[in-house]
Amino acid sequence: MEDPTAYVHQSMALTETLGVRAESIDPGEVRLQLDWAPHLCTIGGVLHGGAIMTLADSAGAVCAFLNLPDGAQGTSTIESKTNFLGAVKEGTVSAVSTPLHAGRTTIVVETSLYADDERLIAKVTQTQSVLWPRAG
Repeated sequence: MEDPTAYVHQSMALTETLGVRAESIDPGEVRLQLDWAPHLCTIGGVLHGGAIMTLADSAGAVCAFLNLPDGAQGTSTIESKTNFLGAVKEGTVSAVSTPLHAGRTTIVVETSLYADDERLIAKVTQTQSVLWPRAG
């Protein structure tokens, strides 16, 4: 893939709005990044959990899409579980998504989110529904 960031932005416009960057995209592992910015924070300068969850959901979606079975047309998140383990007040958050299960009807992806100091700040498990073309 020539420009993974452009691919992510074209796939999900919100990622461009937030400033998400793609470090690497592969079926076995997707790595996206998001920089801390004041307009993405809650009171006290803490990066908003919704921004972190958006980063995780986006990385997981790309990972799921890259693991679709032949003939499937897309995916849709049907469940997402997030455990926040720390706050981010500066720097960059990195999301690392890996597939746990790639089946015919669902794909399960685990995403770990890290602060600059390699501290684990969140863990996300999501289930994506595999979308098939409708008959007829």
